[in-house]
Amino acid sequence: MPQPDQDVGNILASSATGTTLLIAVQVASKLFTFVSNQLILRNLHPETLGIAAQLELYSISILYFSRESVRIAIQRQPLRCAGHAGAVSEEGGGHTQIDKASEVTDVQLVASQSVVNMSYLSLGLGIPLAVVSALSYIQVAPQDVSRAEFYRLSVLITTLASVIELCSEPFFAVVQQHMLYKKRAVVEMTASFAKSAAVCGSVVWAAQAGRNIGILPFALGHLCYAITLTCGYAVSLLSSATQWSFSLLPKLINARDNSSYIVGRFPRRLVSLCAAIFLQSVLKHLLTQGDSMMLAAMASLQDQGIYSLASNYGGLIARIVFQPIEESSRALFSSLLNSGKSRERSPNTLGTARAHLINILRVYGLFSALVVPLGPYMVPRALHILGGRKWASSEVNSLLALYCYYIPFLAFNGIMEAFVSSAASASDLRRQARWMGIFSACLALAAYLLLIIGDLGARGLVWANIFNMGIRITWSLLFIRSYLCRNDHTLLAPNEFIPRPLTLISVIIASVTLARHEQFDTDFHNIIKDLAICTGYTLLVMFLERRFLLAQISQGRQMIRRIKFGGKTE
Repeated sequence: MPQPDQDVGNILASSATGTTLLIAVQVASKLFTFVSNQLILRNLHPETLGIAAQLELYSISILYFSRESVRIAIQRQPLRCAGHAGAVSEEGGGHTQIDKASEVTDVQLVASQSVVNMSYLSLGLGIPLAVVSALSYIQVAPQDVSRAEFYRLSVLITTLASVIELCSEPFFAVVQQHMLYKKRAVVEMTASFAKSAAVCGSVVWAAQAGRNIGILPFALGHLCYAITLTCGYAVSLLSSATQWSFSLLPKLINARDNSSYIVGRFPRRLVSLCAAIFLQSVLKHLLTQGDSMMLAAMASLQDQGIYSLASNYGGLIARIVFQPIEESSRALFSSLLNSGKSRERSPNTLGTARAHLINILRVYGLFSALVVPLGPYMVPRALHILGGRKWASSEVNSLLALYCYYIPFLAFNGIMEAFVSSAASASDLRRQARWMGIFSACLALAAYLLLIIGDLGARGLVWANIFNMGIRITWSLLFIRSYLCRNDHTLLAPNEFIPRPLTLISVIIASVTLARHEQFDTDFHNIIKDLAICTGYTLLVMFLERRFLLAQISQGRQMIRRIKFGGKTE
């Protein structure tokens, strides 16, 4: 039976493998999306892209409200219990040791069945929510949106796709808890390819046939993704389900203490936690997608299309890299910080979680040192080449440049809230929900002042989001410091993850220098010059931060050896 320190090492190895595979999934899926977007971008008008952005927001909202709180609660149910493992390894008697090992196995099976049962709550929440959302969205849609070709059919198809995707939650719960990242990577890559192929194929066919099918291609893309995802998980997991003693269907749990379960299926602790997280997730969704909601209510379809393009291109790195890191880190933090009661937890688990958080924050600091000066300089130039003249305008360029300043805030907020959601108790989550209500009000007020009164358009929303993210990051940092203090651990100081002073000076000089070169040409000579500037500045930052980078490379090599010879992910 592995010792606690070995368990921590295996968890870290599994997390590293999972992060790598999830990043690979995001790279592949965004590559598919990017290629298909380039093929259809010249055949789309900003108004059509604006309606498609609303349809995407509609689908995201149904899925988020249905499954987010359940997923986070499930992650707080560890597969292995450090306390039990330690008890088994310390027993000397043969029969007692076997009995203890059997007890641990029973605990693991109960935990796995509890996770599967809990995942069906997402479907129970999602079906009525999807029906109500479809009827409401069709009725309240503005005239310029409802008059789009195949609008109602597209809404109905997207609603069906959301319900089908929720059917994959039991499979996803098993994949997540057992860290079957390879299976997840294969299934999600295939689903992303199917979505991109459906959107691109239908748009190209309509253009060649001279037909206007509106936003129907995007709805078909959602449907193909959902069907492929659910069928892929089913084929992948059901073929190997015989190795598990639990069922992928909801069933009664044969536990010694059934009083802790609701109707013998759902753990009371997880249901209570899920309810607390649900209110928080509603407010968090309003904060995360509030810009798109307010833009849909206050701006024209053309402005919405321009903002959608800016967020898709500007947030590409955020979705490819930050989202997988945040997701795998949340699973890691949940495993380390919820492996038992505080007094039973291995002494180095909190230290490991803190060290992982600091390393991620330090990497994000270096990323910010690169994106702040280089992003506003390079992104408009790339769009001028890729998007064509239809999308080449000073408004789009300025919005993309401003969005580059917003990306680091997204990164820091995501990883800090991953730690908070894993460490917070039910009372902490309720307190955070109250604060998120205040944050939502601040975001709405700032957006109204900047978008309507200040007449800044979509740029006003980006500034409002930067202000909102800054407040959320500050709250999360204060919570993390308080949590570490309550557990008698070293506090988290900003100087532990902020880049070196020389690096910060280089950022300021590079930002001021590159900001003076707003005019640009797309000839070969200027492209080579721009690439040389970016390469030189990147090498300078790497040289200034070489000690930290070399230390991370050394840790990475040790992790690879652990994965190869000890840690197992499947």
